[in-house]
Amino acid sequence: MSLNRSEKEAVIKDVTGLAAKAQTLVLAEYRGITVADLTKLRSTARSNGVSLSVFKNTLARRAVAGSGFEVVSDLMTGPLIYSFSEDAVAAARVVADFAKTNDKLVIRGGAYGGKALDMNGVKQLASIPSKEVLLAQLLGLMQSPISRLARVLGAIAEKNGGAAQDAPAEAVAA
Repeated sequence: MSLNRSEKEAVIKDVTGLAAKAQTLVLAEYRGITVADLTKLRSTARSNGVSLSVFKNTLARRAVAGSGFEVVSDLMTGPLIYSFSEDAVAAARVVADFAKTNDKLVIRGGAYGGKALDMNGVKQLASIPSKEVLLAQLLGLMQSPISRLARVLGAIAEKNGGAAQDAPAEAVAA
């Protein structure tokens, strides 16, 4: 079913809006995937804040023209799923995790920070821990020296405190 001019303009406007808010775009070929599997992928994407859509490639190319995602316009051929996310790794993680369990979903590439990513680049981006995990690791690194110092000072105080308490008791007994 072909779209009329106003419907095409609406699609371009929607894709342009997604691209303006997103940090990452992942392209994946979905040829041969069942509707049930696509529904599961869309549900997972939605719960992770990823916008997962199928567009006409020519309309998608027009929509990303002039944006940081224009670098992957040459990959926009064939039946593709476009995954946009505001989180830098969410789109890559959702698509890469699904591709691990479903070999019919083939990652074609993506874009992050105005740079094109190949399939391995998308997988590397997907392997980066989430923002919450990275913040927890950073906090652990920052707390580690302080907690070690506190343990050492506590051990010294216990050692000195124990000797100081024993000394008066021995003096009283003598």
